[in-house]
Amino acid sequence: MNGAPPFRPRANWCLGVDAVILGVEVGKASSYRDCRCAIRWCEEVQLPTRSETCGYVIAPDPTRTGLTRAVRGVDHTGAEQTISVVEERPLTIYLNSREIVTAMTIGDYPEYLALGFLRNQGMLSDGDVVTGIDFDEELEVVVVRTAVETDHEDKLARKTRTSGCAVGTVFGDMMAGLEGLTLPPATLRTSDLYALSHKINRTPSLYLEAGAIHGTVLCQGAEPLVYMEDVGRHNAVDKVAGWMFDEGVRAADKTLYTTGRLTSEMVIKTALMGIPVLASRSGFTAWGVEIAQKVGLTLIGRLRGQRFVCLAGEDRLVRDADVSFVEEEPRKSRRKGAA
Repeated sequence: MNGAPPFRPRANWCLGVDAVILGVEVGKASSYRDCRCAIRWCEEVQLPTRSETCGYVIAPDPTRTGLTRAVRGVDHTGAEQTISVVEERPLTIYLNSREIVTAMTIGDYPEYLALGFLRNQGMLSDGDVVTGIDFDEELEVVVVRTAVETDHEDKLARKTRTSGCAVGTVFGDMMAGLEGLTLPPATLRTSDLYALSHKINRTPSLYLEAGAIHGTVLCQGAEPLVYMEDVGRHNAVDKVAGWMFDEGVRAADKTLYTTGRLTSEMVIKTALMGIPVLASRSGFTAWGVEIAQKVGLTLIGRLRGQRFVCLAGEDRLVRDADVSFVEEEPRKSRRKGAA
């Protein structure tokens, strides 16, 4: 482990009942490997499962306390309504003793968010040893500590002094990280793509509960593994990146699915994570497409029901699905593309 506490899978992540799987108590699995073994065993013996969440290592928990609140108002007719709205709170990220950024977030998985943000911004590299992650819920601060001070802290300090705004310069560092980048060869079966879309859109989530939120899902083959949500799509992908970094999960055989737009920053972050495929139910930006084409990333958008559009990396696609058997998505799921 690289400092963040081990994740605690939800009690409903695979089985519909509390049980002990291969000696690993549900909700107390010690590692990603334990969960994968448990999932395979679950599938082999065909125990009762909740089809919408089975297979996830981390799945959304719309019922978790503190992520939403009930707010009263009136509708267009003047009738009183009570709806759930997503909470939003600041989280300040430190790298050792230097304050890096304050992000607005829903507040879950702060350690993964901090790790992933620093990783995706190029402030943590493979050679950096994370010795600890301290989260103070009251102060809304998370501190990532490394064995030695990184050169990124000094670079950020100098850029902030000269420009007064670190955002653009940090983005420039992300672009520089693409130089010489080669993504691994991979194949993507359209049958897997349709299966992922079908399952993700039917997974209970904060979006279906309250809306106004984005989701990012790390997938392998036809199986979604880690589903993160946040008020910003970049926060959601950073949480996934943080989990991958902490667990040491390889990226070469993964697909990243997002409910948000396929922007340049989403493409860059996916490429820097080493993931060869990025898919979304939403649309593209021109620069996002251009960067994907340059780095060899497979970029798929407007993935809804039987339809999708691939604007980069089509060579990875294996068209093995008979679309006549692919279901159109339910109306409620279509709302995910509107956030």
